[in-house]
Amino acid sequence: MNAPEFWVFVAFVIFMALVWKKASATIGTALDGRAERIRSELDEAERLHKDAQALLNGYQSRLADAKKEAEAVLAHAREEAARLQAQAGSDLEASLKRREAQAMDRIAQAEASALAEVRNLTVDVAIGASRRVLAGGLPPAQADKLIEQSIGELPKHLH
Repeated sequence: MNAPEFWVFVAFVIFMALVWKKASATIGTALDGRAERIRSELDEAERLHKDAQALLNGYQSRLADAKKEAEAVLAHAREEAARLQAQAGSDLEASLKRREAQAMDRIAQAEASALAEVRNLTVDVAIGASRRVLAGGLPPAQADKLIEQSIGELPKHLH
């Protein structure tokens, strides 16, 4: 026990025990602090992950709503186009019927005008024939017979 190596060994062991006691507390505290930092970073990462997932779900929901709205707008546009096409068809048909009626009225007016003109010409021809007959000195019985015959044939010439 008097050997200096023994006391150096004892001093070394005491020194190591004191250093270990101080160092282990410091190392434990440092490791506990680091573990707590890692735990808080993991919690923060988990919270950020949940926030990102909620944000993603919100965007997906909005996208689905936008798709539904776009489909509804497209369906409405198709219905409106079909309605406008049907309306344009009926408007065109009505316009064609009006024009046909106008054309028929014009034709009827032209026929009436032509018929009146033919009647006037027939009257003029009959008057001219009557003048010639009267000027030529036909006997009155023969003149009356020609006039009656002309009047009888008048409907044949009008149609």
